[in-house]
Amino acid sequence: MNVRSIKNARMGIGLGATSAVAWGIDTVVIGVIIASSPFKQEIVLAPIIAAFMHDFFSALWVSLFMIVKGEYINVLKLFKTKSGAILVLGALSGGPLAMTFYFLGIQYLGATYAASISSIFPGIGAVLAFTFLKEKMNRRTWFGVVLSIIGVIILAYMPSKFNVDSHFFIGILFSLGAAIFWGLEGVIGAWGMKGKEVVPLYAINIRQMTSALCYGLFIVSFIHGYPLVLEAASSKIVWLIVIAGLLGTANYSLYYMSINLIGAARGQSLNNTYVFWAIVTEIIFIGTPVSLQFVIGAIIVLLGSILVSGNVKESKK
Repeated sequence: MNVRSIKNARMGIGLGATSAVAWGIDTVVIGVIIASSPFKQEIVLAPIIAAFMHDFFSALWVSLFMIVKGEYINVLKLFKTKSGAILVLGALSGGPLAMTFYFLGIQYLGATYAASISSIFPGIGAVLAFTFLKEKMNRRTWFGVVLSIIGVIILAYMPSKFNVDSHFFIGILFSLGAAIFWGLEGVIGAWGMKGKEVVPLYAINIRQMTSALCYGLFIVSFIHGYPLVLEAASSKIVWLIVIAGLLGTANYSLYYMSINLIGAARGQSLNNTYVFWAIVTEIIFIGTPVSLQFVIGAIIVLLGSILVSGNVKESKK
């Protein structure tokens, strides 16, 4: 492995880790948005409408950036290519499909259980990348992926009383569906970025535009959610949504660049440590107390991330 490849691998690891920080902060911001007016009055619609507006503003941010760079026309041309079609497929998988399954999981299970179960997506992504993209994974990397998932589950899990009935098992299936589609997104995204005409920022532009359009044209219309969209857009909370969209753009841009440099399995595992950064953000800005569970989970997540990052000489060639 030459010096340039080692440098790219180190950059990919750094970008993947930084994407987790951006998504962790974004997660807390989205939580604040959903808990604020007018979303807090619409418990069922709030998560889906917030997700739509988040991806809408994210698409605006990245499109504006590409326009300023004078490369937006290249993004539009990419839609006509095979790589563009693959990236659209990945966007549909990771955007509306995964998020809808995730929110249905939350509805049946609650946020903590849905988050814990869906956090296995890097493991699914690793298996798919190993199977279809032929990404090389040694024992240490596999162990790191498993360790990261265990750590995230420990961080997200909060014991609560619930009745084990049909709704609970349906919620498990929905949460697993979210994990599968998020795992697919990383692998499909890596596949789509193999095209010579694709750069990660083009892929992100397509990802966010596709997600926002699918939400806006189909999901929001189907659930009659536009009155809430208009109410939110005319309230003060819209500025926080704009900021969340910017954080989401940063997360996905860094995430896709990481996948492009070090592969889907490592990129997804590093990004999945966002739970750690979300809790750190809550501790610093909201005053959430530090628990032994957090300390144990954080240590396991960090150890798993180190193992996944591994020796840069063994990263994606």
